Amino acid sequence: MSQMSAENITQLLEQWSDGNSGALDQLMPLVYDELRRLASSYLHRQPYHRTMQPTMLVHEAYLRLVQQKEVSWQGRAQFFGLAATLMRRILVDHTREKLAEKRGGGEFQISMGEAEQIGRGADVDLIALEDALTTLARLNPEHARVVELRYFGGLTIEETAIVLGVSHATVERAWSMARVWLRRELSR
Repeated sequence: MSQMSAENITQLLEQWSDGNSGALDQLMPLVYDELRRLASSYLHRQPYHRTMQPTMLVHEAYLRLVQQKEVSWQGRAQFFGLAATLMRRILVDHTREKLAEKRGGGEFQISMGEAEQIGRGADVDLIALEDALTTLARLNPEHARVVELRYFGGLTIEETAIVLGVSHATVERAWSMARVWLRRELSR
């Protein structure tokens, strides 16, 4: 994404925060491809979501994003971080519905091989990952947020630091510690 495009996104987000609903109409064409890339990445790692297409996931996430009334948008990285979190929740909800339909039959797996290999390529139950992140959020909310932004949002260390308002080194430490903690939790 070009610097100019990133600046345009930030300006439109600020205008949207200030109540300019027209900014949202201008924003969507600028962010759609990146949101679709995120959705494709999620669905590629989760082949059991054959009934859900990237476009469907983007549209569902977009509908939830536009309902965010209390968000004070700080920029592109924050927007994509929230979009990634919403996509994760949509997929977790979808998985829970599928499990309920099957009365708990069969476990669905996702690959943790991306985002610097949190699980060193091991397959992890999506519900177990969600439960582990929920537990991590209770123990250390900052570490859980770093995982959401890095793994699910695809943000860089620097972008994550900006969104969280902390130093680059703080994010690196939190990312390293969270990966080790998640690996241990998910291997149980």
